[in-house]
Amino acid sequence: MGEMEVFIDTEEIAEYFYHELIKRGFSPTELEVAELADITFDYLIAKSIIDEEWED
Repeated sequence: MGEMEVFIDTEEIAEYFYHELIKRGFSPTELEVAELADITFDYLIAKSIIDEEWED
């Protein structure tokens, strides 16, 4: 199997976490879910699931 190009949007992750936490009875702030999204992104990089590339 070859490489697959995947785009990870931390804002989309943050929105997903926000809605899931609300459904589970939590009251997260915008800053908290943004931090969770950043942590998730860093985790995916640390586990070599994704590689970070910078746009020019």
